[in-house]
Amino acid sequence: MKLATGVTVISNGQVLDGNGGPAVPDAAVVVRDGRIAYAGPVRGAPAVEPAAARIDARGGTIMPGLVEAHFHPTYFNVAALEDLDIKYPVEYVTLLAAANAKLALECGYTAARSGGSLFNIDVWLKKAIETDICPGPRLTASGREICGVGGLMDWNPDFRKIGMDGLVLLVNGPDEARAAVRKLVKDGVEWVKTYPTGDAAAPDTNDHHTLCMTAEEMAAVVATAHNHRLKVTGHCRATAGIKNALRAGYDAIEHGTFMDAEALDLLLQRDVPCVPALYFEYASVARGPEFRMPKTVIEGHKETLEAGAESARMILKAGGRLGMGGDYGFAWNPHGDYARELTFFVKYVGFSPREVVRCATRTGAEIMGRADEFGTLEPGKLADVLVVDGDVLADISVLEDRSRFVAVMQGGVVKAGQVACW
Repeated sequence: MKLATGVTVISNGQVLDGNGGPAVPDAAVVVRDGRIAYAGPVRGAPAVEPAAARIDARGGTIMPGLVEAHFHPTYFNVAALEDLDIKYPVEYVTLLAAANAKLALECGYTAARSGGSLFNIDVWLKKAIETDICPGPRLTASGREICGVGGLMDWNPDFRKIGMDGLVLLVNGPDEARAAVRKLVKDGVEWVKTYPTGDAAAPDTNDHHTLCMTAEEMAAVVATAHNHRLKVTGHCRATAGIKNALRAGYDAIEHGTFMDAEALDLLLQRDVPCVPALYFEYASVARGPEFRMPKTVIEGHKETLEAGAESARMILKAGGRLGMGGDYGFAWNPHGDYARELTFFVKYVGFSPREVVRCATRTGAEIMGRADEFGTLEPGKLADVLVVDGDVLADISVLEDRSRFVAVMQGGVVKAGQVACW
């Protein structure tokens, strides 16, 4: 991904640097050759050449680009989980993924960590974005996910004589778990996504209190992945599944829904980040009847929503790390609504806007393993910047409105917003 050349000054707004502190009023950001040269009060900004480009923040907010920490680029707003399986050929899913990546960037998300991808498309999507073939967030790929036979992502009965090719790698025992990781290593993923537990969305096979992988399988995944310098995460709702993952050495937890005090201690001991992805649950409850979800499924999502919100509050209060990512790509929770997760965490979960912004910027970059490159507005980091016509701390929901974006900048290049020119 090419960096801009020359100097750009962004001023006439408050700077929210992503570290969780108060906003700096009457501030400026100076970008030189695609990197942050200065972020702070206007009065302390360095002198720049007269020919420098200038962006007027219109009295709004200058902040880091957002990080979607649980991104499914190949999920195509399906109406049911099983629609993900063999509904479309790989060629069409690839085009859909590229469109979703472009949309995410236009929504202010300059970086994203894949939470699973059909056909390992995210591996190649990342390459296309990095070589400027198509626009999208800086991406961390995870490819096909790993699930135990009969678990959440294994819904095709044996009589159909088809597996889950393209979507997941099904394993039965530690040896198959190791083989699945090696296949992903060969294909170039960076994160290995697994399914240690079930979900309210699949009540016919299991629920959110069910375990879908054994502790031995999970340990085999971690040992193999770490041997190849890959990180491991998992869809963990059940309390026992969360603990199994943390004891196995997982590097992150997705959801962490039913967390007790022991699980929290395990999480904090190794400073493992968690991505709750709660707006999906809220949308499932609010719009479930519209999509004819069974009452038991909606009730399961409601239980997940309430427990997940409490777990998130526990983690943040205890000093743990949370990323923001809403599990988008379902009909009731479509791509493009990413920032609704941020509003939800303020209005429903009870976080402050500053806390949510920190989770959605700095912590997201930490989860991706790239906090030294982006996630905060600090000298030397890549100029991945979002300029918003509005006070994000007064009303975080302005991040839902793309018409309020003055500029979405990656490496100093304006790629979306009202002043987009790339």
